[in-house]
Amino acid sequence: MIDVTLENFESEVIAASMEQPVLVDFWAPWCGPCKVIGPILEKLEIDYAGRFKLVKIDSDQEQQLAAAFGIRSIPTVVLLMNGQPVDGFMGALPEGQVRQFLDKHLPPAEDAAPEEATPVEEAPADAASQLEKLQHAVATDPADDNARFDYVKALLLAGRTGDARDAFAPMAPRAAGVRRIEALQRWLEAIEQAGGAGARDFDARIAANKRDFDARFARAQSLMAGQRWTDAMDELLEILMRDKGWSEELARKTYIAILEIIEPPRPKVADGQIPPDDPTVATYRRRLSSVVLS
Repeated sequence: MIDVTLENFESEVIAASMEQPVLVDFWAPWCGPCKVIGPILEKLEIDYAGRFKLVKIDSDQEQQLAAAFGIRSIPTVVLLMNGQPVDGFMGALPEGQVRQFLDKHLPPAEDAAPEEATPVEEAPADAASQLEKLQHAVATDPADDNARFDYVKALLLAGRTGDARDAFAPMAPRAAGVRRIEALQRWLEAIEQAGGAGARDFDARIAANKRDFDARFARAQSLMAGQRWTDAMDELLEILMRDKGWSEELARKTYIAILEIIEPPRPKVADGQIPPDDPTVATYRRRLSSVVLS
């Protein structure tokens, strides 16, 4: 059982629910029925042996989270799967009814830990052999933008910016119309703009003026250049929450570029299997949507 606050809600509830069902218990220290249902839920978490994760939210201390879930009385228990609430109940139900509730939604015990998707082919053993393979693919078919994207990305990840810029040049004219190519262009621009500046170089300006979007964007580019992807997106969200249209939506476009860069290739799997989603990408897509649509 984990105590959840606004600070760790995304990781402990939303992201975690992408991997396994998460049962959220909204409670308060003064609530008598909460003291009845709490031990039942904790016992069931043990009995169900990993089929769900139990977290608790103090509705008095975390009123923003309680309001977001529309909590009107406690105890209220909500089940989340794949980042979304799927069902819930109010009150201190007896153990048998809670088991019925869980069994309605959770996979059977024998299916709770499915085998991982079986890759059709293994990845190269190291980064050097991966680069060699990608370089050969580009040389074999210079017009293959997918292979060139992977090659440029691998070069940038390896810190070979000059080689990456040369490899990117043939596809640069198509950056305006192809999102993946544009993403590489924004990455290269971030490296160039950042120079030797670190993210901390902009902290004083931001502390003095939370709406210094030039400083915030420069900080995000510095983080992006250093491959600190989630930190960069967090900074871009700070801009979007204050001004979605700033600089012709530059923050949103750069945020999307990072998502394109960090999204791993879907693995080839055996027939009938579904490739898993990347939890980080899924979480940050939802964050962007919640800000843009608010």
